[in-house]
Amino acid sequence: MSTQTLSASKTSVRGWEMLQTALNIATALAMAALMWAALLYARPALNLAGDEQLAQRIFYLHMGCNIGALVAFLMSVTGSIVYLLTRDMDWDRVTQASIETGIIIGLGTVTTGAIWAKPAWNTFWTWDPRLTASTITVLIYIAYLLFRNGIDNRRTQALFGSIYALFAFLSIPLTYYSARWFRSIHPVVFDGENMEGQGGFNIGATMTQTLWIAVVAFCLLFSALMIMRWRQLRHEDALEELREEFYS
Repeated sequence: MSTQTLSASKTSVRGWEMLQTALNIATALAMAALMWAALLYARPALNLAGDEQLAQRIFYLHMGCNIGALVAFLMSVTGSIVYLLTRDMDWDRVTQASIETGIIIGLGTVTTGAIWAKPAWNTFWTWDPRLTASTITVLIYIAYLLFRNGIDNRRTQALFGSIYALFAFLSIPLTYYSARWFRSIHPVVFDGENMEGQGGFNIGATMTQTLWIAVVAFCLLFSALMIMRWRQLRHEDALEELREEFYS
């Protein structure tokens, strides 16, 4: 490796480290702002009372997880399409990193939903269409990792993962519309109404502002975690290539 190439590589590494540090700081600040807004700034839901009114404040974390997971899985679709067109392994790493991050945030969706469900529905879990569809979506993406890890050839891994990720994303619109298409007690807060929904509330000004803070915070969280994992996958592949050259 030439001195010029080595210098360019070090500059690239420093650039990514600076970006990662900036993202980490921005994410921490945004999350702190979200906690303040969710617990103190947002006005309570006037049509709720007692424990249900207090538990409603987890809505902002719940919706933040929803948006963060959606962005993650959308990014996995982008990575898959670009990989299939270019065969650039970096985009396969984007897909894998996005799905791993999306699974973590998606589990946050299921967990916060269960916490909210206890005071609203008097149970942590019910086989409601929205809850069931959300859980199935997370399991579909967990299966992506299991199947992928069962393939030895790196290129085959990437090809399979890209195709699988495209089909896995079909579960997202099913989850979104499940409370509208099927009999569900899950409330529809945006873009529609579910007459059988329980625990719903009207969104006021401070609630809307807090929700936007949640969207920004979880998009930053996804970006920070995804880029960190993507860089780690690049290093893993580079080490594997060196190992193969050493033993060949």
